Amino acid sequence: MKNSVTKKHQRMVAFILVCIISLSMCTSCGIKGTVAEKDGKTVISVGSWPQKSGPSLEKIERQKAEFEADNPDVIIQPDSWTFDLKTFYPKAEAGLLPTLYYTFFTELAQVINAEYAADITAVLNKRGYKDKFNPKIMDLISRDNKVFAFPYSAYVLGLAYNTELFRQAGLMEADGTPKQPKTWNELAEFAQKIKQATGKAGFVFPTANNVGGWIFTCLAWSFGVKFIDKNAEGKWIATFNSPECVEALQFIKDLRWKYDVLPANTLIDGNEYYKLYATGNAGMLIAAGDVGKKCAPYEMPVDHIGIMALPAGPARHVTLMGGGVYLIANNATEKQKDAAVRWIEKRGYGYELTEDAKQTIENNIKEELEKGYIIGIKSMSVWAEDTEIEKYKNAMIEKYANSNMNHVRLYNEFVQNRNVEVQPEEPVCAQDLYGVLDNCIQEVLLNENADCARLIENACNDFQVNYLDNLDY
Repeated sequence: MKNSVTKKHQRMVAFILVCIISLSMCTSCGIKGTVAEKDGKTVISVGSWPQKSGPSLEKIERQKAEFEADNPDVIIQPDSWTFDLKTFYPKAEAGLLPTLYYTFFTELAQVINAEYAADITAVLNKRGYKDKFNPKIMDLISRDNKVFAFPYSAYVLGLAYNTELFRQAGLMEADGTPKQPKTWNELAEFAQKIKQATGKAGFVFPTANNVGGWIFTCLAWSFGVKFIDKNAEGKWIATFNSPECVEALQFIKDLRWKYDVLPANTLIDGNEYYKLYATGNAGMLIAAGDVGKKCAPYEMPVDHIGIMALPAGPARHVTLMGGGVYLIANNATEKQKDAAVRWIEKRGYGYELTEDAKQTIENNIKEELEKGYIIGIKSMSVWAEDTEIEKYKNAMIEKYANSNMNHVRLYNEFVQNRNVEVQPEEPVCAQDLYGVLDNCIQEVLLNENADCARLIENACNDFQVNYLDNLDY
């Protein structure tokens, strides 16, 4: 009964939002996202436009002025709306989305499937983007050989390690290449060697503020876990009450009670997670290519930072891929699509290796050097390996590398490895799922007698009843 009332309430809220949005569009002055032309010019509204004065607003306003001067056939209309699921569907239903908006890989599949993102294949091909995107990302932004999104950032999780603790534990080759744990059981063995040799935690796993659940999903996928699925009626169903998920949680429990390789503190949020690693108190953690930025506040020596491939699980060798994409509203005209892609290029996300692009890439790396970040990690790119812009970026990384490249080589190869599966975050209620899983992780680390099977069963039911059953889209 509670769920039925909740759905009716959600439908009523959505209807009211549509009415309010539509009314505001009718009564306000100026150009809005539903207007395709004005005075013979193509109009595109651009979402997530900064509202507060500062460097971000100044930069985008300057780019707007330059763009409109160079493209006199286009008017850019700022729109402050930023993607969130509660307001997205009413705006989409009413046809009131900004012409150009962005979201993350997490929401991409459901937006494309709901047909609220325009097919931009033709304009991308016309502007030379065919075969320019990373094939792994193309799988996410395409349906039936049609492209529905323009990716602008990407990352994948790997295994970061402290090179000094690895050296003390005998896990580092003479040339600075780490030994690679190929499985999760081997990772536990490595963690034991670090603990025995240094007295430090061999591995750190987060447990709080949804970070633990986020990292756990990636590990669980490698055990063969499928967290959610749609049934024949199109309803989302929690599917992780499975032996595979129990086995994955048991592995986390074993790290605490069987191997004894985790920090004494069992309540670890994102800040504490990186602090333990950056201060030399943990040998390994799961992280993305920006691990150096996370560690910079703690002044971790860049030569102590290393990153390599994630271990493979018993079912899959998979890593979590995240990132952001631009989407064009499904009611956009062909001229608006073309103008929107030109604007994306102006913002610095195009594939062409112009002199401006070269300067931007080099300046960004120099700025990171000044901030004390490690240079050498080649994170997941939206571009294919053979594009000129990707080659140039990698060349600049190698030119300005400030640490032994062998410390990060296994991660760089992992990112390029076509045999490794990449998977985005779960498509709905991801943060809610992470919170539910956090509770499971905390329990097995606090209670040696915790029943993993019962915890997963309860968590799956909780996620279904309190979150998935309340979805109305």
